[in-house]
Amino acid sequence: MVFSSLVFLFVFLPITLLFYFIVPRKYRNFILLIVSLIFYAWGEPVYIVLMLFSTVIDFINGLLVEKYADQPKKAKKVVIFAVIVNLSLLTFFKYSGFIVSNVNALIGTTFTVPDIALPIGISFYTFQTMSYTIDVFRKDAPAQKNIINLGAYVTMFPQLIAGPIVRYQTVAEQLNHRKETQSLFASGVERFVIGLGKKVLLANNIGLLWSQVSSMAISELTVMTSWLGVIAFGLQIYFDFSGYSDMAIGLGRMFGFELLENFNYPYISQSITEFWRRWHISLGTWFRDYVYIPLGGNRKGKWRTYLNVFIVWFLTGLWHGASWNFILWGLYFGIIITIEKVFLMKWLSYAPRLIRHLYTLVLLIIGWGLFAFENLSYLKDYFRVMFGFKEVALYDQVTLYYLMTNGVLLIILVVASTPLAKQMYQKLKQSKRGELLDVVLSPIVCLLILILSTAYLVDSAYNPFLYFRF
Repeated sequence: MVFSSLVFLFVFLPITLLFYFIVPRKYRNFILLIVSLIFYAWGEPVYIVLMLFSTVIDFINGLLVEKYADQPKKAKKVVIFAVIVNLSLLTFFKYSGFIVSNVNALIGTTFTVPDIALPIGISFYTFQTMSYTIDVFRKDAPAQKNIINLGAYVTMFPQLIAGPIVRYQTVAEQLNHRKETQSLFASGVERFVIGLGKKVLLANNIGLLWSQVSSMAISELTVMTSWLGVIAFGLQIYFDFSGYSDMAIGLGRMFGFELLENFNYPYISQSITEFWRRWHISLGTWFRDYVYIPLGGNRKGKWRTYLNVFIVWFLTGLWHGASWNFILWGLYFGIIITIEKVFLMKWLSYAPRLIRHLYTLVLLIIGWGLFAFENLSYLKDYFRVMFGFKEVALYDQVTLYYLMTNGVLLIILVVASTPLAKQMYQKLKQSKRGELLDVVLSPIVCLLILILSTAYLVDSAYNPFLYFRF
């Protein structure tokens, strides 16, 4: 993983950019398609066939939907077929083992549990390909007449394996008509380096703490250590995922694409509902526009609204992984959001800001515990330690050691998860020396982050890819 990251940074990406800008504009989507397939083959060459199959099927379906635009019933059948094909592929590769093992446990059968390697990023690109046919059906975007352009969209390597989920209507116009500019490229480089720093310097370092705590036996944990571990996990997953999103957005800009934001400082939220408007925005909007609203949204009465919320959150949990802890995680947030809709949001509006913020953070920490442990037995015991239902110490020497060795890092992470640094930067830009900041200081900071990140990758063997299961 470390070697691959360095090769990508200093070999694959520079060569790709060189070829991309050398060729005439009309061939750039073809170059993007080829290098994206090479990038995917780097990790899993056999599943290129699966991705190309999805591209061809959805290309044909998109043309058929547009052909039958004046025959809604036929067009709708094509969309249903496209959705079934895409979801069938996702179900087979991601959930077949989970389904068979649960059937065996439920009715006592002995079916062989299939051991199928999960194609990297399949949950992301499956949702993208489904959005294409649906967007064409809704007339939110025209059908793509050039399969190379659609292939470039489906396989686009900047966000292929870790998101954000790019809906077709967002980039439909950009696929055919985009303009690469020097300023867009420069902002892309800056955004990419910031994302790299968040992933390598922040997420990986706090991830070491989480790795140490999560590998401890239940008997070795204390109340404070267990809370510290889940807090570390919550910070790791935020800086890891938002770092990947920043890198994807930055790479997109280098190639002339403007991708939508995926995170908006979620840890400053004052409610769980607000948090999910700020966290993984592309997934939330996808479920809202393609599941929640088609189910009726909040237009069919309050009980139907609550049911729709539960369906969306059950599917959200399941999307994250073929394990019961993810389903519990989804339903957990579905329950909280429903309660907030019913009465809690009104009550919270009267509470002091600090209370609302603490309420949100505590519920999030519990949620991250559900997300982190696939072993439900260990999860139960871990929660018992967290909430003092096991006879364990409040803290011990290990707890103090973790706090002392990670204290500065935790402060940096807390500050970095707020818009404070961004606000200070904007104020400095508006000052008399704002131009100096843009021309001199920003490039120096970016170069420093790049050097430090590279040094970390060279020196450390710990560089986890948290989103392999998607």
